[in-house]
Amino acid sequence: METVTAVRPKQAARKSGYASALLQNVRKAWQLYLFMLLPAAYFILFKYVPMYGALMAFQNYVPTKGIMGSDWVGFKHFSKFFHSYEFIRIMKNTLYLSVYSLVAGFPFPIILALSLNYVKQKWFKNAAQMITYAPHFISVVVMVGMILQMLGPRTGLINKLLPLLGMEPVGFMGEPGLFMHIVVWSGIWQNVGFSCIVYLAALASIDPSLHEAAVVDGANKLQRMWNIDLPGILPIAVILLILNTGHILDVGFEKVLLMQNPLNLSASEIIDTYVYKVGLASTAINYSYSSAIGLFKSVVSLLLLVAVNKIAKKAGQTSLW
Repeated sequence: METVTAVRPKQAARKSGYASALLQNVRKAWQLYLFMLLPAAYFILFKYVPMYGALMAFQNYVPTKGIMGSDWVGFKHFSKFFHSYEFIRIMKNTLYLSVYSLVAGFPFPIILALSLNYVKQKWFKNAAQMITYAPHFISVVVMVGMILQMLGPRTGLINKLLPLLGMEPVGFMGEPGLFMHIVVWSGIWQNVGFSCIVYLAALASIDPSLHEAAVVDGANKLQRMWNIDLPGILPIAVILLILNTGHILDVGFEKVLLMQNPLNLSASEIIDTYVYKVGLASTAINYSYSSAIGLFKSVVSLLLLVAVNKIAKKAGQTSLW
């Protein structure tokens, strides 16, 4: 008993010391803490407060009753989604499109950054950067319109060129097997230039003396890329890979929805479009069902993020925490 009573004053003194140290730091750098208020308020209001709405996933939510007045049903809506005949197909399409986009799109910004880093002509480098950056700033609606015009079965440019090569016109947007490839590679073309900016910044931070020593030793450009540049940008690449894995179930709702049609629906129906159609766009709006699916997607993304971060940490690479 005496030991317990002796420990408590020490814990209280330690907490008091932490509080006084924090208060002292705030007084010394109050300008920095003032700058932190606006971002902190943003995250609290728009990221954490909306989490209160996740309770709808466990209710039969009725807008007139509110969240606290609606009936609780537990995991009813989760079970409904898991036992839906659409569940397997939706998860398969979502995961396939996500993993395909991640695997195919991850190396191209690195390759582009390494290539631009060794360009000596400034005018050519600026022109290449401008050409590759520009598609990123095209809106999703305009981009999909361009894709549909290019791949149109009758008036599309591609189908105008195919007969000249002795090939038959192809209904690209009506082929389920081609849908994933069109979405992924058009996304790579649109975003590869903007994504390589981070890697260019990482390459600029590499000590030039390493390249000078490598040149003296007779290393060519490929050897310098492999032994100096890639290890230098590897921590950034790992961090971006971890962050992209956390968004593996977010595959671009707007673009997929705009490119959907009845002919390719078997390959284009993903979680986000399913939630929009069943939970929000149907005649009987079901907020609880759509919230349950959204919460399931968030939990899966969180688990994947933690798992990949732990794997990267055990492998001796940079991790988020």
